[in-house]
Amino acid sequence: MLLVCTGNICRSAFAERLGRAYLAEALGGEAGAIRIVSAGTRAVVGSAMHPDSARALRGFGAEPGDFRARQLNDAMAAEADLTLTMTRGHRRDVLHGAPRAMARTFTLREAADLLRLVGVDAEPNGDDYVGQARGLVRELAAARARRQSGERDDIRDPIGQPPEVHEEVGELITAALLPVLRRLVSLRPSANGRAPDPAVDPVNESSPGQVGPEGLPDDPVSDRTGESHQA
Repeated sequence: MLLVCTGNICRSAFAERLGRAYLAEALGGEAGAIRIVSAGTRAVVGSAMHPDSARALRGFGAEPGDFRARQLNDAMAAEADLTLTMTRGHRRDVLHGAPRAMARTFTLREAADLLRLVGVDAEPNGDDYVGQARGLVRELAAARARRQSGERDDIRDPIGQPPEVHEEVGELITAALLPVLRRLVSLRPSANGRAPDPAVDPVNESSPGQVGPEGLPDDPVSDRTGESHQA
């Protein structure tokens, strides 16, 4: 799984480290079965996670650790089984360099909503775990015809905004990413119903934000401006 934003220090960095923490809790020693990496279209290469995003990440029970920003290259997207971007603009950037990855490239919020359309009971085709996981991605791509893309598919850039915005962006990322990871984990024969700790799996009935008409939480920063080119 490849996660993409602009600078790879806020949104995709948060998503990578949250996702890794979730998988470590859900799969234990088998967490490596799903590899999560991130990169930026204009990365602040070598930089640590933005301190406000790191603080927000800790609030969800994960740690930034030794994270360092990386620059996106075409090979990353071409090789990824699933690429999740923070905005539609990032998706366009990815596909400009790797056009054959279109059926495997979504915005994060788009993928979460497509998963809702596909349904949790759907059984993807595949002879083994990897095959089923790739089958699920194909089903997400096929479901695109059943929804319309729009601004709700974007997660805004928190760079230059107060810490509260980093927290709100973290809530949006968490609410979209964890259902995708849960579904991938559920395909593992050895998952055995392990339940992640609530500190790492905060998307439950008490999650911040309200569920909107498309099944995604309303964007708590939709009325904020300041989209920039770093996170």
